[in-house]
Amino acid sequence: MSSGSAAATDKSVNRSSGRQSLGSAFAPALVLLGLAVVINYVDRGNLSLAAPLVKTELNLSATQLGFLFSAFFYTYTALQFVIGGIVDRFGANRALSAGFFVWSLATIATGFAGGFIALLVMRLLLGVGESVTFPCTSKLIAEHVSPENRGLANGVITAGLKLGPAVGAFGAGLLIAKYGWRPVFWFIGLASLLWLPAWWKWKPRGASAEQLTAARVSSVAILRHRSFWGCAAGHFSFNYLSYFFLTWLPFYLSHERHLSQETLAKAAGAYYLVDSASALLTGWLCDRWVKSGARASFVRKGASALGHTLAAVAMIACAFAGANAFYPWLLLAGVGSGMAGCGVFLFSQTIAGPRAVGQWSALQNGFGNFAGVTGPALTGLLVDYTGHFVSAFVLAAAISLAGAVVWIFAVRLAPAGWCEP
Repeated sequence: MSSGSAAATDKSVNRSSGRQSLGSAFAPALVLLGLAVVINYVDRGNLSLAAPLVKTELNLSATQLGFLFSAFFYTYTALQFVIGGIVDRFGANRALSAGFFVWSLATIATGFAGGFIALLVMRLLLGVGESVTFPCTSKLIAEHVSPENRGLANGVITAGLKLGPAVGAFGAGLLIAKYGWRPVFWFIGLASLLWLPAWWKWKPRGASAEQLTAARVSSVAILRHRSFWGCAAGHFSFNYLSYFFLTWLPFYLSHERHLSQETLAKAAGAYYLVDSASALLTGWLCDRWVKSGARASFVRKGASALGHTLAAVAMIACAFAGANAFYPWLLLAGVGSGMAGCGVFLFSQTIAGPRAVGQWSALQNGFGNFAGVTGPALTGLLVDYTGHFVSAFVLAAAISLAGAVVWIFAVRLAPAGWCEP
């Protein structure tokens, strides 16, 4: 395809999708996308909340539980390297609907599982369904939201992934304690399916089949783009930071800070809420600044770098603070984490454009999710070896600082050659 025809295709796709401000008809769809991400993180975290009951009822070993926790990432991460092409080929609306249906069924079926193998299959299936989420949300934002409004749009998505653990802890956790784990999996899975008719009512119009076919960009072209590897490294740094707190914060508060179960639940929930609110506020402020005339590259990259740096400094201070001083530092780390997440997919939307953002986002998410495969296990090894969390906090802070450097120096926030001029 010539550069002229490529530009024409991009313009056609952009006209057909009708990029809009967030005060337009896309707002209901954006709210539903944020809700889908919340449900996504509630569903992937339910088994952790139910683990004590599941372990006892099904007579599972700790090793088996570890495999079940990790199994989600096996299919989820592997599929990132192929799912982007499917999203770009068939459209984000269809892919997201199909994936949502699959992961809801997996959640329901988990409630019927009678042993380790059945649970393992359901966790693998959950990873298959949830693999479409971020490539689809990123593509829909790139297609339907103008660049100066993408900060808030991506803030909604980031807030959703931060809010999910809080909803799970306060909601699903209490329900499991009261009603048992099986009814809660059934209820959450069935209730999640109500999202689908709402989505089909308010979903944005997608590109036509001809436009989707003409607009495809090869994964080889994406992998050859220098900024892709910067985005992948930055995504890894952000994910390491996020998964550190998503997987280990409750245990840290119990083991290191000796909080009671009730107190640590409130403390962890407050952290996740601060993290979520920070993402929303950062996206909104960045959009305001860009609209006032500031250079978008300076604002977007600066916000991500500042967030990573703030999180790193606060984590080190938290690790070495006393019992009466650590919690404000922990909340400040949440502020930094929320700031750091707003640009993760925004950069891919800007660089790849609507034609390739599904494929780019999926590949980037695939490399970024190696942090989920390795980070929680590495933290556990460090805690076992040293007997405390200081070294784990220092390592996570160092990786977060590396993310700040990567976003500033390894990513050029400008459209790729296949995008319209």
